Amino acid sequence: MSIAVRNLTKIYGTQKALDSISFQTGPGDILGFLGPNGAGKSTTMKILTCYLPQTSGSATVCGFDINKQSVEVRRQIGYLPELNPLYTDMFVKEYLLFSAEAQGLGKQAGKRAEEMIERVGLTPERKKKIGQLSKGYKQRVGLAQAMLHNPKVLILDEPTSGLDPNQVVEIRNLIKEIGKDKTVLFSTHIMQEVEAMCNRVIIINKGKLVADESRESLYKFLKADVRITVEFTQPVDIALIKQLPAVQQVKQEGARYIITCGRDIREHISSVAMQHRWILLSMQLEDNSLEEVFQKLTTQ
Repeated sequence: MSIAVRNLTKIYGTQKALDSISFQTGPGDILGFLGPNGAGKSTTMKILTCYLPQTSGSATVCGFDINKQSVEVRRQIGYLPELNPLYTDMFVKEYLLFSAEAQGLGKQAGKRAEEMIERVGLTPERKKKIGQLSKGYKQRVGLAQAMLHNPKVLILDEPTSGLDPNQVVEIRNLIKEIGKDKTVLFSTHIMQEVEAMCNRVIIINKGKLVADESRESLYKFLKADVRITVEFTQPVDIALIKQLPAVQQVKQEGARYIITCGRDIREHISSVAMQHRWILLSMQLEDNSLEEVFQKLTTQ
């Protein structure tokens, strides 16, 4: 396993920021790390990157213990914090060369800097000062710096925060490409990113792990509640819809009806429509969105 966390706990005074969380992830995983503000996401990332000691529990990165082998752990990790610390007066290539030498890459520093400039799409901006770059390109510089030493694990804290829609798509595609041969753990508040990129999702709430599932399994987690949207040519008798099996709630919007029920009852809806000669324009089964799952798991 690239990352193995066992009963990790962090206490600040009387506040328990992390409450005995455990999870594992391996190569090829792009793991979305979700939770409300203050849930413990950044605390977990700081502990895994050896910036912060845990109160109890343990964690390993590529088999190295975060307490006993912290130097080796750092060699395995590329870290991009939420506030990307860059030297804005340095040129892009100059900064990456400086970072590569600081990481002990020696004669490989120049080669690795060039490789990362090309891989993250910085070639057109390589001769600019970092302070002249857009936020999207600054994020690319941060990613390039995090990958200079070819780490096996990337930990990214809110990597698309503050970016415009085009920049979000660019960084999202880059992370998907990187995730093909590395383990990527990233936090975000943007549900569409998780739906587009992740094969696994972890949700924590008030320091406790409330979900650790594949994206598909998480959708099924709350699939007991089904929503069906039906539209007729004109309003129909809502009482007859409410009498159908497993119906919990019916919301009417003119000739459009949003039906919440315990299972898929589209066949019953079609039958009652034919029986009463209601002309059916459309009928759509709506799956639970990740945002709905997130809200239900973090508002309990």
